[in-house]
Amino acid sequence: MKFSVTRIGLALCVASIGSGQGWAQEVPHTPLPEWKELEMPAAPTNNNYPLTEDSKPHPGVPKGVVFSFPMNQSSIFPDTTRTISVYIPAEYKGDKPACVWVGLDGIGYNAPVVFDNLIAQHAMPVTIAIGISPGAVASTDGANDPRYDRSLEFDSRTSRFANFLLDEVFPAVEKHGAPDGRPIHLSTNPDDRGISGGSTGGIGSFNAAWRRPDAFHRVFMSIGTFVGMRGGEQFYVEVRKTEPKPIRIFMQDGINDEWGGGPEVGDWFMSNLTMQRALNYAGYDVRHVWGYGDHNGSQATALFPEAMRWLWRDYPKPIEARPSANLQLQRILSPGQAWAPVLTGCSSAVNLTVDKSGTVYFADAASGKMTQVTTNVTCPAAATAASVVFGPDGRAYQTGAQKGGSITAFTTTGAKASLVDHLNVQYVASRSNGDLYASVQGPGRSGEIWLIHPNGQHVKVADAVKGAAGLAVTPDGLWLYAAQRDSHFAKSYRINADGTLADGEDFFYLSTLADDDDSGATAVTVDREGRGYIATSMGVQVTDHNGRMVAILPLPNNQPVTSLCFGGPDFSTLYAVAGGTVYARTMKTGGVAPGAPPSKTPNWGAG
Repeated sequence: MKFSVTRIGLALCVASIGSGQGWAQEVPHTPLPEWKELEMPAAPTNNNYPLTEDSKPHPGVPKGVVFSFPMNQSSIFPDTTRTISVYIPAEYKGDKPACVWVGLDGIGYNAPVVFDNLIAQHAMPVTIAIGISPGAVASTDGANDPRYDRSLEFDSRTSRFANFLLDEVFPAVEKHGAPDGRPIHLSTNPDDRGISGGSTGGIGSFNAAWRRPDAFHRVFMSIGTFVGMRGGEQFYVEVRKTEPKPIRIFMQDGINDEWGGGPEVGDWFMSNLTMQRALNYAGYDVRHVWGYGDHNGSQATALFPEAMRWLWRDYPKPIEARPSANLQLQRILSPGQAWAPVLTGCSSAVNLTVDKSGTVYFADAASGKMTQVTTNVTCPAAATAASVVFGPDGRAYQTGAQKGGSITAFTTTGAKASLVDHLNVQYVASRSNGDLYASVQGPGRSGEIWLIHPNGQHVKVADAVKGAAGLAVTPDGLWLYAAQRDSHFAKSYRINADGTLADGEDFFYLSTLADDDDSGATAVTVDREGRGYIATSMGVQVTDHNGRMVAILPLPNNQPVTSLCFGGPDFSTLYAVAGGTVYARTMKTGGVAPGAPPSKTPNWGAG
């Protein structure tokens, strides 16, 4: 395969649609001059890319100060030692928060000189840069054979390193202050923040913004390690499936890029090319420059001033998420609709349910009380989770109301009766004929599913469920979906005419975070077309009829989802619980009323 490489390979989209995220501007800003394309020198035949004038010191340009300090305390990466480097521009006065740029493996790219020049030209805002060296853990023999945590910290596809930056590094920098006594105030607006890195630092910089888009909106990544080191090769598919995030990205790589220490884990240039194509497909404002170099930072350093001009080109205009070409996202999401908080301060154990009218509730198992989910109620922070489902006759069936995980039936008049009193029931789902399915977890009955008739008769119909969790019957009444908390699969069962189950398979493949051994799935619901919506650690994962996970809907701050259901008068509002908050968003599709008569779903074919 041949590649056509120009001096600057552009993939530049400047269209922006949709609404902003509502972040408050903390600093009064003057818009930067309009960004214009710069001419770069002709590509060399070797790795020595010449620097442009913006990377060279110039007389009369105010020079910032760079200082360093050790950081030897961390609760997120215990017992690591590292060096923190800080650049403070001459224009920074200390009287208001500054924009923030983070460099992995140090500030890098000759950034202090570049920032001096661009800030003086008003081509980027007043910005403090923070360089992070990777952590090391000493052995018991002092300096001999330490453990180097660079790959663990930068390559891992989790929010751990981003949280380390936000919760520990930034406060340490602000506490340290500048050598001349100026206080350091860092903006908390994600549009004021960017991050960069090369190789393992390249994937690390992208991952920090990907996992915490509430914190970083601008990314420069060079020779990124999107290969099979710690799951980096999974990013291409994750980007294509995930609802787009408000991130702007500048990429660099060379067609001869390959790290000599690890060609067995992948092809560096092809992985970056594949990543760039995924970002384009998903609608991101991404620009790429492919050169001739191998695994080094020469071209990236030469490009860095232009990358900064492009990444900051319309500041302080907010960076907004843009539409994806993902057809499944287009089919289920309503344009302009996003997650909105309905209730805050809730226990993470809140489980949602919906009645035949579309009213959404959660229940407290200790009191047996059900509370309607509206903005006018208070969510009890100490709620004891109960799973509730409504049947076709309007009765509510609640688990956990009595010791032993029984099921209690509540009539529309408030009368209650114990339906089953000896099963440790976790979640329930209802059928149109009044039957219930119950997932059971406990001593002697771990991972079972029981069929419970309206008269209380019950029979075990499945077992070997890996962490009993939510259940859902498809709209046609023919299939039962079962989430598994301790697996990266959800199950599908055929429902026989008598309600028993057959042909159970680990059918729905779910994505997991790098540090997780399972999806953390807790709840599942279905829409009118039969898609599954599963609450997982990565957000709401949407599956098709054939067992494929086709879309991921992250919740704000990428928080794990613990419960979900469709509700509203036409069941077109998706409710989800994450981080102690109940969120809602209007969807293009919708669910069905509990216990509704069977309705035909589309035939999607074999796929």
